[in-house]
Amino acid sequence: MLNAIRFVANEGARGASMIVIVLCVLLTGCAGGVTQTAQYSAQPQVRPDTIYVYSFDSTPDQVKLDNGGMIQKVASQFSGASAAQKQTQEAFEVREQVADDIVQQLQSMGLHAIRADAPAPANQNVLIVQGKFDTIDSGNRRRRILIGLGAGKSELSTSVQLLYKPAGGAARLVQSFDADADSGKMPGIAETAGVGAAAGHLATSAAVGGGLHGASESKHGGAAGNAKKLAESIAKQVAQMGKTQGWLPAERTEG
Repeated sequence: MLNAIRFVANEGARGASMIVIVLCVLLTGCAGGVTQTAQYSAQPQVRPDTIYVYSFDSTPDQVKLDNGGMIQKVASQFSGASAAQKQTQEAFEVREQVADDIVQQLQSMGLHAIRADAPAPANQNVLIVQGKFDTIDSGNRRRRILIGLGAGKSELSTSVQLLYKPAGGAARLVQSFDADADSGKMPGIAETAGVGAAAGHLATSAAVGGGLHGASESKHGGAAGNAKKLAESIAKQVAQMGKTQGWLPAERTEG
């Protein structure tokens, strides 16, 4: 009889852990995308020779740093860097990562995409990806780990423009859209511990929940952690235009 009770308790604990894992997967799935798409002129009917991706405009004063938690405050004091210097550095890192990841995503679809700083060559059919950051918010890492469910979320948002420049012609705006990404609504340690408490295994569940959230935070948390998701959304929008116009096979946009 005692063994049976222990078996049920163990199964309950495993079930609670599985609930935590499922919740984590479901709640971190949707964290941004593309909105406010507007069409301006005819989209390119032929495959661009090259897609030029420019670093999006940003300013340090747009950056909201994560100043929460004693550890970060102590680290800031020892680093000697001012808030303005940190804002400048974060704006630069996020801008570079997003541009690099857009190029990587487009190249994985078989498109000839490159980072660019100079004007596109006059003798090529070129698609230009450019834009500006509207939000670079690091959120509060401590609140994300402890509370979760959107508390302390980090966020990136951009306004993007796609321009097409035919060989020998001038660039013209063909599409604009907004793209954003955030750290999602994964439950924090407090939530996962609550599930464990219901199963009678508070310490175990808190450890499991903390480990899961810590791993997710390393991958998705902070402004820089959202750069990859933002770049994926932007690249998929470019690919969707190629799919609509027939210069990119439909299977290349799936993933």
